[in-house]
Amino acid sequence: MSTWSRPVMLLLCGLLLMTVSIAVLNTLVPLWLTHDLLATWQVGMVSSSYYTGNLAGTLLAGWLIKKHGFNRSYYFATLLFAVATVCLVLLDGFWAWTSLRFIAGVGCALMWVVVESALLCSGTVRNRGQLLAAYMIVYYLGTVAGQLLVSKVSTEVLSVIPWVTALVICAVLPLIFTRVSSESESAEAAPGRIWPMLRRRNSRLGINGCIISGILLGSLYGLMPLYLSHQGMSDANVGYWMALLVSAGIVGQWPVGKLADRFGRMLVLRVQVFVVILGAIAMLANAAMAPALFVLGLAGFTLYPVAMSWACETVAHHELVAMNQALLMSYTAGSLAGPSMTAMLMQNYSDRLLFVMIAAVALVYLVMLLRKADQQATPVAHA
Repeated sequence: MSTWSRPVMLLLCGLLLMTVSIAVLNTLVPLWLTHDLLATWQVGMVSSSYYTGNLAGTLLAGWLIKKHGFNRSYYFATLLFAVATVCLVLLDGFWAWTSLRFIAGVGCALMWVVVESALLCSGTVRNRGQLLAAYMIVYYLGTVAGQLLVSKVSTEVLSVIPWVTALVICAVLPLIFTRVSSESESAEAAPGRIWPMLRRRNSRLGINGCIISGILLGSLYGLMPLYLSHQGMSDANVGYWMALLVSAGIVGQWPVGKLADRFGRMLVLRVQVFVVILGAIAMLANAAMAPALFVLGLAGFTLYPVAMSWACETVAHHELVAMNQALLMSYTAGSLAGPSMTAMLMQNYSDRLLFVMIAAVALVYLVMLLRKADQQATPVAHA
């Protein structure tokens, strides 16, 4: 596949439709459970089961892609998500929904690994940053579109599930008209394993970057609305500021991806992390919120694709799927650990510790980047 070939474009179209459905359900499922008067810990358990499914799906994805290829794996992922969505209407109760959200999480992770791996395998060292930037732009656009739909349409379970399921089914259609192939699917290519990927010394900065990105974005997604609400803002205003945060990430994806391809991942990563620290300090200093949040979103939401492309430069072509699994698992682990640690600090001390935590984690990664700069030059920077 060339950079902007037909399979690439159709993959991104399918991703957009799936992401809209995922965003709608991630917002509405906790609300539906709250309306059913479930305890807070039960709502949290259902949410956690979705992310646990993400981890399980990440581990399963490599075997599935190796055995059935990208197209069939994508069909299976969307079918799994569609079945788990429809069953939300058919089944009731805490344990049933916990299981269904776990299955949905597995389907989502499979879809992410399939799309990310297909894009990585189709690209080269020179254009992977742009491909991943396009991937993240589509992902965030789908997320924003999902939130807008939630605010405009009926949010009743029986009203939402049919059109969300229809969107998931439509997400299958683009890949019916093309075959996504890769050298990594060939029999003569030895399959990569996920655990050796995590132990590779020359990939460590990329893997650590995905963990840090998970901590940052998990904290921003999960706890920024809480912080803004505690500042006395209405739900509408909280939605406005969160939209600004995500929109900054959308705006930054393409230029950051181009810069990473042109000047190397190391330099861009160091600048990004430094800007994250500046954005967190600006929020702590009660600077103008609009530019501070924009800067934080611009740097924070573009960190994951650059770190991912860094790590993928260090592996052979047939190991890209396994490395992508390792990176997504690292990101998911960070997004699970970050909000829980930060929430405890905010509850016991102050809401402002959200930004202290973000700055501290970013500073740790910046130190890693500065210490390893001489030992791990970015290959693309010397091409």
